[in-house]
Amino acid sequence: QVQFVESGGGLVQPGGSLRLSCATSGSLFSFYVMGWYRQAPGKQRELVASITTDGSTNYADSVKGRFTISRDNAKKTTYLQMNNLKLEDTAVYYCNGGRGSPWRDYWGQGTQVTVSS
Repeated sequence: QVQFVESGGGLVQPGGSLRLSCATSGSLFSFYVMGWYRQAPGKQRELVASITTDGSTNYADSVKGRFTISRDNAKKTTYLQMNNLKLEDTAVYYCNGGRGSPWRDYWGQGTQVTVSS
């Protein structure tokens, strides 16, 4: 069973920064398409950013220019650098990794990000 473990969440003021990490002990990390999702109270889970196996990235319009997704295959870790955080970025952030045909994906347990003054 593949496991992803997030870390790096916390409380930050508007305009501040956080870096989330998602690590796995699995040996096939470099073959996974990785994504960060978030879910705010009362809202559906939404894709924030994704990164393919060759490093191509995709962002939700709401975070473009503020968030950066990256991966370090040697460390089996995906990162989400979040800058200029806004109140509306408050949510539980989840890491997701998927691969294969048929597609199979796995979720982390989530990490809370709270933006508040």
